[in-house]
Amino acid sequence: MAEHGDVWVYAEQDWGELAEIGIELLSKGRELADKLGVKLCSILLGKDVKKHAKKLIEHGADRVYVSEDPKLELYDTVTYAKTVGDLITKYKPDIVLFGATARGRDLAPRVASKLRVGLTADCTDLQIGDYTGKGGLEYKDILYQIRPAFGGNIIATIVTPTKRPQMATVREGVMPLPDPIKDREGEIIDETVDLADLKNTTKIIKREKAEKKVNLKGAKIIVAGGYGVGSKENFKLIWELAGLLGAEVGASRAAVDAGFIDKEHQVGQTGTTVRPKLYIAIGISGSVQHRAGMDKSAKIVAINKDPEAPIFSIAHYGIIGDLNEVVPKMIEDIKKRRVD
Repeated sequence: MAEHGDVWVYAEQDWGELAEIGIELLSKGRELADKLGVKLCSILLGKDVKKHAKKLIEHGADRVYVSEDPKLELYDTVTYAKTVGDLITKYKPDIVLFGATARGRDLAPRVASKLRVGLTADCTDLQIGDYTGKGGLEYKDILYQIRPAFGGNIIATIVTPTKRPQMATVREGVMPLPDPIKDREGEIIDETVDLADLKNTTKIIKREKAEKKVNLKGAKIIVAGGYGVGSKENFKLIWELAGLLGAEVGASRAAVDAGFIDKEHQVGQTGTTVRPKLYIAIGISGSVQHRAGMDKSAKIVAINKDPEAPIFSIAHYGIIGDLNEVVPKMIEDIKKRRVD
């Protein structure tokens, strides 16, 4: 096997806490690093953030590069891109992964531009494989960057065989959280990047933190409604069933676009990727875009009056019928069981 650089994961942090996406990426990063026979590393930037390095090691990182600087206390594209770019130039990793969060989508393109390398956005899977280029030139052990394309109608596999590092952003929730190993050992390396002469016209005056009202990503049960629910008024059935089950309410893009429910409830390629223990899809046809965001659910129950609806192809249990008849009966039965 050819000699490779390491696999790096950007560990996003804010308000004194690590974001889950960085931990999720360590699970896939571990798989890729083992395949290549290299180390899995994490990069951690900020002020007083070294305390998070142990958690990254417990979740799979062999090495954590920590860069602490007062100028990195608050996220800023210019200072963070400079720091990440300089560390990559110094250590030359083979692969660098970012979460497809608001911050990752801002930072990764700037770093890729600085390094003049490619970047694949919103990946849903990553694999190692070989590629034959023009003239029969073979590239071994490169990163397959896999993502939905053309509105989710196809799954594209993208490669950047001639440039390093290979960079990608990965959607939240598509990789499972690895279990921590409390006694796992790793290396912590302190790094200093010179930011003294960096020209930056941005000044952060004030920040406010708004708590999320919907936690689809962490929900164990989701009851989701689609365009087939028919109206915002009919969505009351979805809310009632979810309330009885202690579930979060989800929705398809079509339901959101129709104004039945707010966008923060949207599940799918352009919404939130989820993997609950139970996903109840009501009046959802099951487009490729929607299935991409929930097909990893442990159990899927689909309710739709169209027996040919694509959602039935991935459902563990299917109910063919009018949701306005089926859902009220489910609600009635749950209430009765609670009384009994």
